[in-house]
Amino acid sequence: MAKMRAVQVTSANGSFELVERDIPEPGAGQVRIKIQACGVCHSDAFTQTGAFPGIQYPRVPGHEVVGIVDKVGEGVPAWRAGQRVGVGWHGGHCGHCPSCRRGDFVTCANGQIPGISYDGGYAEYMIAPFEALAAVPEELNAAEAAPLLCAGITTYNSLRNSGARPGDLVAVLGIGGLGHLGVQFAAKMGCRTVAIARGADKGPLARQLGAHHYIDSVAQDVAAELTKLGGARVILSTVTSSKAMSAAAGGLGTDGKMIVVGASPEPIEVSPLLLIGGRRSIQGWPSGTSSDSEDTMTFSALTGIRPMIETMPLERAAEAYEKMMSGNARFRMVITTGH
Repeated sequence: MAKMRAVQVTSANGSFELVERDIPEPGAGQVRIKIQACGVCHSDAFTQTGAFPGIQYPRVPGHEVVGIVDKVGEGVPAWRAGQRVGVGWHGGHCGHCPSCRRGDFVTCANGQIPGISYDGGYAEYMIAPFEALAAVPEELNAAEAAPLLCAGITTYNSLRNSGARPGDLVAVLGIGGLGHLGVQFAAKMGCRTVAIARGADKGPLARQLGAHHYIDSVAQDVAAELTKLGGARVILSTVTSSKAMSAAAGGLGTDGKMIVVGASPEPIEVSPLLLIGGRRSIQGWPSGTSSDSEDTMTFSALTGIRPMIETMPLERAAEAYEKMMSGNARFRMVITTGH
């Protein structure tokens, strides 16, 4: 049987191992993808640490996958061998739970996640259900398309559903892996865009990404500065610091909304008076479906938005993961297979 290389985690808190495996066969409703690139995401830590319940080991991480349809299983509509596809956080849904019956597939009670529910993209081939596939525009190469399938869709989809209109003040809290895309999306959507990060040194980068204003959260009072600008219609929080979110909330304008996409176990502290007085709100946002991924990539291709990436070959996946987790990656690490 033909073989492939894959990088797997053998147990919770285990190390990454480069192994040789049989190339898997797609079942009914599935396709096999010949992987070209896979983004490295902080959420891959769920697999490495075992923090997500129900993971079966060994498991191949990775949920920002771009490649070519290599083989199609029985009963797969529309997709065919040779098509460029991506698979993101939304790795399939059941179709029968209450959320699915409402068409809200991303909150499916039995939803699947590549690299967690089944083997993901740290490999040369993977199997995915056809409903998880997103078509990849020709204008995007595999390595730059991969981060759009998680970091990209999360920021783009939350912003386009935020209620913000062109000309509204939109602040992006943090300009790391998600935030550097969020700033680009907000600016290209026609919003008055404010980038917020720690240190004056990030100001030039923020403006390069399209921000109209920059706030240094170390030297300035974020809420006060946003209020001076008229108050934010939306604050897109991409940081994992609940303290930073709490400090920024006071900068929301009337009917302002903080959208939280950066995961933190710590509580966000906000005065009920702040929420009541100006009809302000705080909302979480998961990524989106495969069609949302297609919209994200199409918008990026049309407007010239690209993630800032560093690539490493599959055999250096452990190094790429460590660089991302240590905070030394600017901004997204991407594993490539050479396919």
